[in-house]
Amino acid sequence: MKRENSISRRSFLKSTAMAGALGAIGTGSASVLTSCAGSGSESAAANKPLKEPGTYYIPELPDLATDGKELKAGVIGCGGRGSGAAENFLEAANGVTIVALADTFKERVDGLADKLKAKGCDIPADKRFVGLDAYKQLIDSGVDVVIVATPPVFRPVHFQYAVEKGKHCFLEKPICVDPVGYRTIMATAKQAQAKNLCVVTGTQRHHQRSYVESYKKIMEGAIGEITGGVVYWNQNMLWFRERQKDWNDCEYMIKDWVNWKWLSGDHIVEQHVHNIDVFTWFSGLKPVKAVGFGSRQRRITGDQYDNFSIDFTMENGIHMHSMCRQIDGCVNNVSEFIQGTKGTWSTANGETVIKDNAGNVVWKYDSEAEKANTKQQNPYVLEHVNWINCIRGGKKIEQASETAVANMAAIMGRESAYSGMETTWEAMTASPLDYTPKDLNLGKMDMSGFTVPVPGKPRDEKKK
Repeated sequence: MKRENSISRRSFLKSTAMAGALGAIGTGSASVLTSCAGSGSESAAANKPLKEPGTYYIPELPDLATDGKELKAGVIGCGGRGSGAAENFLEAANGVTIVALADTFKERVDGLADKLKAKGCDIPADKRFVGLDAYKQLIDSGVDVVIVATPPVFRPVHFQYAVEKGKHCFLEKPICVDPVGYRTIMATAKQAQAKNLCVVTGTQRHHQRSYVESYKKIMEGAIGEITGGVVYWNQNMLWFRERQKDWNDCEYMIKDWVNWKWLSGDHIVEQHVHNIDVFTWFSGLKPVKAVGFGSRQRRITGDQYDNFSIDFTMENGIHMHSMCRQIDGCVNNVSEFIQGTKGTWSTANGETVIKDNAGNVVWKYDSEAEKANTKQQNPYVLEHVNWINCIRGGKKIEQASETAVANMAAIMGRESAYSGMETTWEAMTASPLDYTPKDLNLGKMDMSGFTVPVPGKPRDEKKK
């Protein structure tokens, strides 16, 4: 049985009012997509930029990708996110199609094939690949681009093979769950750059207009030098699946993947990486150490925690606090807050605002103007628009290495909470930690190692 009580990616966009940002139809739309208070241009002129224009990346975000050569895509991972990404890809451009599907389970492949047939993509039987090695068959089947939306543990290997075969890649986040996967991603990203392959990741805030415009404002110096921040993803319990009698060990865990740390990386990695990524993106910093804690209190299946609280020390000594929780009946908050020397930036309560240090709003993103002046406000579509435009226009884009920084930060926080010890960037990036089971197969596996982590050590009874 599948039970769901969660905030989906699409419903989250609606619940937060999905503020947008500059770049809707080119740079000329800035004035209608933002609103300001205070001294206006005089205040902006007085700001000292954190980075000079042209030294940082701002995506172009038209409603639809520019027409160009036909692109044939293959989707690896045909569950909910893979199905969503497939639809987003088709909505992003004319002249694109999906011609092949791969998943561990046949019913997932056939289910997505049925959905795509209604959208004009008829996937033949010989382009429907099933099994743990199905990704290789799909990548070798003649596709131009690959959408990777498998459970996160598999993404580094799938990315590696796709780049080896010269395929442009869209990688859902997170892109790894452990240090071994991180190093695979970083090495493969360099190979993708050398081959001029376009790689975009599913950190959709990088293509959400409100965040893009906020990033520009902060780079222009709107809040001064960044001195710290807090990021949140607190929500209800996610879905889970109870084991059925005819499921083997591997089948059960993969079908319930979001609750198993080897498959998902735990929710600080699988979900909260979005918010951590915003801070590493805006600050341009990576953490040098992390100290945190977490616990398991309500989860029904799997071996993960329900909550994490992590203190990150960044490269220049400032701190970022990270908080995430998946428990019903608690206060929810999915947002980011960044403090600067001159003011603050926040996405709380469905608003994207900059305030001065006295609490006065000096800039607010105008989501109503975005709705009035653009046809496409969904960042899950816009990330594919940008990806396709880069491929068709021969523009270089490689987001995997940037996303890997946020991903490794989340891994550092998780391992600190699991162990109760401080973790460091230097030690974790060099760690041999590999979550992939040694006996991975579609059958019986040793389940004894899948236990809930307990930090620290028992109290010495002699010290009572």
